[in-house]
Amino acid sequence: MKPVNSIFKLSIISGLIAGGGLLLTSAQAATPLTTIAEQSGFKKTGRYEEVEKLCQAFQKNYPKEVRCLEFGRTPENRPMLALLVTRSGAFTPAQVAKQALPVTLIQGGIHAGEIDGKDAGFLALREILDNKVAPHVLDKQVLLFVPVFNIDGHERFGVWNRPNQRGPEEMGWRTTAQNFNLNRDYVKADAPEMQAMLKLINTWDPLAVIDLHVTDGAKFEHDISIQVEPINSGDAALRVAGKILRDNVMADLTKQGSLPQPFYMSFMREDDPMSGFMDSVPTPRFSSGYPVLRNRFGMLVETHSWKDYPTRVRITHNTVISVLEQVAANGGQWLSITKAADKRAAQLAGQSLPVTYKTTEKTRDIDFRGYAYTRTMSDISGALMTRYDESKPQVWKVKLRDEIVPDAQISLPKGGYIVPVAYSKAVAEKLQQHGIEFRILNTDLNAVSAEQFATSKASMQVQSFEGRQTLKLQGTWQNQAQSLRKGALFIPVAQAKARLIAGLFEPQAPDALVNWGWFNGAFERKEYMEAYVAEDVAREQLAADPQLKAAFEKRIAEDAEFAKSASARLEFFAQRHSSWDKRYQVYPVLRLDFVPQ
Repeated sequence: MKPVNSIFKLSIISGLIAGGGLLLTSAQAATPLTTIAEQSGFKKTGRYEEVEKLCQAFQKNYPKEVRCLEFGRTPENRPMLALLVTRSGAFTPAQVAKQALPVTLIQGGIHAGEIDGKDAGFLALREILDNKVAPHVLDKQVLLFVPVFNIDGHERFGVWNRPNQRGPEEMGWRTTAQNFNLNRDYVKADAPEMQAMLKLINTWDPLAVIDLHVTDGAKFEHDISIQVEPINSGDAALRVAGKILRDNVMADLTKQGSLPQPFYMSFMREDDPMSGFMDSVPTPRFSSGYPVLRNRFGMLVETHSWKDYPTRVRITHNTVISVLEQVAANGGQWLSITKAADKRAAQLAGQSLPVTYKTTEKTRDIDFRGYAYTRTMSDISGALMTRYDESKPQVWKVKLRDEIVPDAQISLPKGGYIVPVAYSKAVAEKLQQHGIEFRILNTDLNAVSAEQFATSKASMQVQSFEGRQTLKLQGTWQNQAQSLRKGALFIPVAQAKARLIAGLFEPQAPDALVNWGWFNGAFERKEYMEAYVAEDVAREQLAADPQLKAAFEKRIAEDAEFAKSASARLEFFAQRHSSWDKRYQVYPVLRLDFVPQ
């Protein structure tokens, strides 16, 4: 055997630590199952063409264990590929369900410049199938490995696409060809790639979704963070299991020489190490926040960007192995817990449910392994600039805020939500993408008791975000008699995805469709009263109603902004005229406390 270079020596040592799997020497590297990353000593990563070849090669070399699946097409017409891997013989959803097998979905490259997961995943998969590490983890488990989620972004290949990251020499881009950040798209699902991913999730119902990233941030010794939900949110029994999953993976990584943390390692104040850290609950737009609303596990894995590429691939490889080992050991029990959580979720109608969480001001002191640093004024930016000396490790004594409690809470309707026929087609498509049960009403509903959201304030953001003009509503649900034409959608709360339904339709939920701008037209004023007409209307109303006159004068006396605004003063009367648009700023979705027949 020819001598191996230092990077490969590091990788061989890492493989031994992980359980005996070895990387190939450069003389042996050019086989159908080795990556360009391995062949280059982890200086490079391959283009997507390599993923296409490897997907087929793994299926050919391991015909009893691997299937190469295409689950969608990108906007630039590239195939979206997943490797379905198991030793159980279950290669269809029906077979998986019959054997009650847990499915683990591991994805790389949702941000295609953060590509450790692709190369680490292929390496771990080959070692498992060759019985060099964790030889029995797939006996009673199904792995869905998506090497690259953001494929078009992956092919926007270049040097310095990740300026805050060491290696590989070239990498892909953070966003898709349509400039979507897929890790903000899980609920609104605007991107074709996300719609394909949700279809994959609906088809295989993974117990856990493991999302492999590389973090940005400061320079320090810690090399990875592992964040799991449910731990601080979601079903109570799932929180216990989620903590076990997180803690066991962190323990495995610690044994292998890593320094994992259970929180995202970003300072409270940018570029200020002494500001400390804060843990939080991800909203469902994120990969680690979305599965919680489906009563499943989400794990965010973030290797540290300033570790070199061989190191990051090694640590990600170890994480993949650990996750699969944890699911192999506990997956049967966790699957039972999730099914029980589904049943509990289907009983949530009429109950209180948190839709947001907050981190309290409570802190605790932690030792954090950083480096010596200086902070001096910059003559370029005019701000304080931090410089780290990586030759001088240093323990920082910093504060961590990690007490998380429910924030906004809603009471779910006893029946469900109803969407008027005018909006039914678009909303039905979204519900289908999320695998949510609904039905179309085939008769009119006349003067039924319903709840309508009374908007007290609607604020549209000036700058678009992820291709949408977001909206923030304030107000309360109020009972009103409502009539709806047949063709309206009824979404019952009594189903396993009750939390996701609330996340889609409750205005207080951070990623509700209304907050993503789905119903912005309802909050745009379309009809107006000319000022000279409003002047006459105002005088008629004042003459006819002394109480209105008193209310108008009181408003002028107490509200300086109102008093100096001619348009606001005239609108005070226009709103009380029969011509006022009663649908203006009315959220179209209603709540019912009964199930319509």
